Amino acid sequence: MLYEKIVRREEKISLVGLGYVGMPIAVAFSKQADVIGFDINEKKIACYLRGVDPTHEVGDEGIAGCSVEFTADEMRLKEAKFHIVAVPTPVREDHTPDLGPVEGASRILGRNLTKGSIVVYESTVYPGVTEEVCVPILEQESGLKCGVDFKIGYSPERINPGDKVHRLETIVKIVSGMDRETLEEIAGVYGLVVKAGVHRAESIRVAEAAKVIENSQRDINIAFMNELSIIFSRMGIDTKAVLEAAGTKWNFLNFRPGLVGGHCIGVDPYYLTYRAEQLGYHSQIILSGRRINDDMGKYVAESLIKSLIRADIPVKNAGVAILGFTFKENCPDTRNTKVIDIVKELREYGIEPLIADPQADAAEAERLYGISFVGMEEIRDVDAVILAVSHKEFEKLSPDMLNGFYKKEAARRVLADIKGILDREKLEEAGYLYWRL
Repeated sequence: MLYEKIVRREEKISLVGLGYVGMPIAVAFSKQADVIGFDINEKKIACYLRGVDPTHEVGDEGIAGCSVEFTADEMRLKEAKFHIVAVPTPVREDHTPDLGPVEGASRILGRNLTKGSIVVYESTVYPGVTEEVCVPILEQESGLKCGVDFKIGYSPERINPGDKVHRLETIVKIVSGMDRETLEEIAGVYGLVVKAGVHRAESIRVAEAAKVIENSQRDINIAFMNELSIIFSRMGIDTKAVLEAAGTKWNFLNFRPGLVGGHCIGVDPYYLTYRAEQLGYHSQIILSGRRINDDMGKYVAESLIKSLIRADIPVKNAGVAILGFTFKENCPDTRNTKVIDIVKELREYGIEPLIADPQADAAEAERLYGISFVGMEEIRDVDAVILAVSHKEFEKLSPDMLNGFYKKEAARRVLADIKGILDREKLEEAGYLYWRL
């Protein structure tokens, strides 16, 4: 069995794609097996070879101390027999799936695939992609036959970037294979590192579907909270206070309103609805939730403008600072961040905000959005502050610290605390015009 050869280090595992998901997987497996970590991004590989972790997922020590053979040379993939593909699956501007990365990874792997290999995809896709899109590419590029010369499986990633509690090792892993023998091989290999155990899905399509609905469910629940926030705001009711009261019931689901970005929750539902459209069904609930969540950046900006007007502050050229730019707290990832929607909307009103984020990947933000960050110490003489991301650095902000951001002569200090992490009562007592989702 391939599993036994991997345990005896007679065969290697390869990771194709070394981002926020693939790199932690590679590091985890390297404690139990020989691992080749491949990525087409040579700069990223250079960082790993220097012992630097730009994702902050395992830390510099974890990278420097692991035995992963990091490489940008695709020929090294020939040395492995068990391949895990963990590349992004984004959506295009029109919200249709962009399978380019997974197709490209399949072509690279196909060129270097050897007989007797098992290929497992972890990228989030709609049901059918692994077998209908990836397998033909692997066969074409390798000249090998799936089911005869190599086998395939699917095991959806569940790593939560920035989360130090829910890790690969502590989350039950869904595994699937094209046949019973392959399923058991894949379950055995993942069992080397996943201490929480594995769930054997009955088919690859079931595993693909399970993944895509996990984030769709969360997206819909957050959309409900966002809609409630809009309604309660018009009623003059504090949403956080309502949710705290409702949360005393044992079966109330603990979701909160907020910006929904990133490469999972804000993307995965579109994969499912795209496939449904192809089959003649137009999603109602899922797409309604997406519309609400996609519009929240615009809503936040509009709410800030209303606060500026209430504070008798001229809107055009108002000084606004945004604290936080990543798609979630305590994570450097800016991909698909919804904070950029706030920035774009403010620009429509003639406002060019200052943006500070001590955790964000500054080079990535510059490349993807043309955004340049300022240091926290550079934020002075503004009229309003938007606390957009609840980084741990921002949770310590006191009224005195916040005061240093504003104009000294300001009669009212406008503050939008999107996640509601600061003390509303204290800030309002200090004279702030406070607003939160």
